[in-house]
Amino acid sequence: MISYINDLSNIELIFLLIGFLGQGLFASRFIVQWIYSEKKGVSSIPIIFWYLSILGGIGLLTYAIFRKDPVIISGQLFGIFIYLRNLILIYRKKNEKN
Repeated sequence: MISYINDLSNIELIFLLIGFLGQGLFASRFIVQWIYSEKKGVSSIPIIFWYLSILGGIGLLTYAIFRKDPVIISGQLFGIFIYLRNLILIYRKKNEKN
């Protein structure tokens, strides 16, 4: 692993870090959801879950574009669209109540 990192150019290292950051944000959403649900005593998804999904997805999409990986690109594009749509639905419902 260390020799792999040593062989990377500066730009490759930057995108590797972006990829890891995106993966970290994406994975953290499950921890946040778990803690939130435990506090409420029922399974529930907080709004921050969708923001972490979008930010993590953008980081992974950026990395995938740099790597020219069509599988990850298509998966992240589709996911980001769904996460945004969930936020739109959530905020639309909140605005209807007010």
